[in-house]
Order: sequence, then C-alpha cells, then structure tokens
Amino acid sequence: MNPYHHAETSVRLFGGQAEDYQPLHDWMDDTKRYYADFRHRALRHHSAGIFEGEAVFGNTIVNSSGRNVPVRLILEQHVREDCGGRIPTVADWLGNIRAEVWMNRGYPIEKKVAAPVEGAAPVDVPVSVLNQAAPPSVPSVETMVELIRLRKK
Repeated sequence: MNPYHHAETSVRLFGGQAEDYQPLHDWMDDTKRYYADFRHRALRHHSAGIFEGEAVFGNTIVNSSGRNVPVRLILEQHVREDCGGRIPTVADWLGNIRAEVWMNRGYPIEKKVAAPVEGAAPVDVPVSVLNQAAPPSVPSVETMVELIRLRKK
C-alpha cells in the first residue's frame, strides 16, 4: 500500500487531512529504499518499530482539525493494513530468516602462540594484540617469542 493511501485511511479514522499523517506513513515505508518489496517491512513494521516512531514523532500529533492523535495508533493502523491485520514482533520477522553460513561466521578472538620457553604451554594471545602494529621501538609478540627461543639455545 502506498503511504498516501495509508494517510487517507488515517483521515477516515482520525479526521484532518492526509498531509497531517503523510510524514508518519512516509517514515514507515522509507525502508523501501533498502529493499523494494514486502521484506522492507521487517525493518519497521513491528511493535518495536511503532515505539521507534513514537520516539521520532512524539506521543501525539495535532491534525488540521485540531485533534490530538496518538502516533502509536496511526502507526499501528499502518502496520495492520500492511501485515494482514496484525502487529508482528521483531521476533516474528527475524524468526523467518533462513540462516546462512556467512551470517554466523565470526573471527577468532584468540590465537595460540608457541610457548616462549621450551616445554611450557602455548600462550593464548588476543588476535587484536597480534594484529596491532607495534611502535618501531617495540618488537612484535612473534619477534619476542623468537628472541626468547634463540637465547635458550
């Protein structure tokens, strides 16, 4: 449904003019810029999106008839019109996303580094430390480990 048609429904429900409601309905459907089919709704067409809209627009708007209209009611109307009469939760949307391997492929946070002293256990060193560029005057962890090995020989 086009945001303007949502605004016309708001006029029938709450009075005023379509222009009173257009910014709210435009905001709800702004996510079409990211995905131009029904899946754009997963980003705002749910209970949390309605509360987010209240944070953006305030608790009420005053329409051109002078009536205070709760923003939550306007956005609930929009979501119900687009989602078969119901207001889904974020979990309803995310629970229907098929998991792909790339979505859960993290990076290791630790890497085993050979023990600096022969016979000692390997040391867990955070990858972030290993990847940091050491200042020119400070040798890297790998260099320090190698120096200790060479001294022991």
